[in-house]
Amino acid sequence: MLTIHHLRLSQSERIVWLAEELGLDYELKLYTRRADNRLAPDDYKALHPMGIAPVITDGDLVLGESGAIIDYIVARYAPGTPLVPGPDHPDFADHLFFYHWANATFMTNGMMALVAQFMGASELPPFVAERVAKGWQIVEERLGKAAYFGGSQLTTADIMMGFQLTTARAMSGMSIDHLPNLKAYLKRIGERPAYQRAMARCEPGMPPKLD
Repeated sequence: MLTIHHLRLSQSERIVWLAEELGLDYELKLYTRRADNRLAPDDYKALHPMGIAPVITDGDLVLGESGAIIDYIVARYAPGTPLVPGPDHPDFADHLFFYHWANATFMTNGMMALVAQFMGASELPPFVAERVAKGWQIVEERLGKAAYFGGSQLTTADIMMGFQLTTARAMSGMSIDHLPNLKAYLKRIGERPAYQRAMARCEPGMPPKLD
């Protein structure tokens, strides 16, 4: 059976959201971060050589990495889902861009900023600040042109983007009052029953950061 191992306050929430959007039968196992360093507990780290979220198990399979897990679940359990536009769809290229940009660039920008702050920087190095600002500018501009990152409908690009826009932002305290397109988008996401179910299961007692 498909089991999603969710480390609380982590990007593994994406996989739960995907499963809910697809209406899959799955088992969810929750793991709480350590109190001393806020990292994954030892039993989570033991699941996969990387020792980080997300991780799924499916029979004897153990798989990490958000994109790899999403691709696996779609191919194995939901081939042909509209969450993944085909090559003849007008949104195909935009979907691919934001699906891969989410972790390869956008989340990496945030991690560089986090590391700089952890190392005691009083302000971000200029090239990091520029990359972070440009990333949020791309987000706002995209959502002014299309209802979703993947285009006219929700796709797995939105599922990849969601964590950085919500839970990660809740931890950083970043305001989006200057990003009206993003605020409108998150309102639409928050109204999705599948997203509501996923977040209630992932973070019980914690409302998602949608404003």
